[in-house]
Amino acid sequence: MNESKLFVGNLSYQTRESDLRDYFAQAGGITAVNLMLDKFTGKSRGFAFVEFASNQEAAKAIEMFNKKEFQGRNLTVNVARPKEPRAGDGMGEAVGSGREGGRSYRR
Repeated sequence: MNESKLFVGNLSYQTRESDLRDYFAQAGGITAVNLMLDKFTGKSRGFAFVEFASNQEAAKAIEMFNKKEFQGRNLTVNVARPKEPRAGDGMGEAVGSGREGGRSYRR
């Protein structure tokens, strides 16, 4: 697991990547900021990923910013976990997908 990449949650929907970069730079060198946007509206989904140059800087950011107020909201900051596969994401058949044993069937 990459401990230099942080999940930042409970963001204001008006937060921009530049806001996050400026704020989190207080903890150290940032290599990437990725604000998650809704693919249909283009608006923030309220969370982002911030990657630091080192694990030590990321740990410092967690200590400095977790549960601290930013733009009127208390942030959730922790080490990002790998995305878990979900049903229907191409990682297997979804329940009730209409396929059984590789064959289609009608209900």
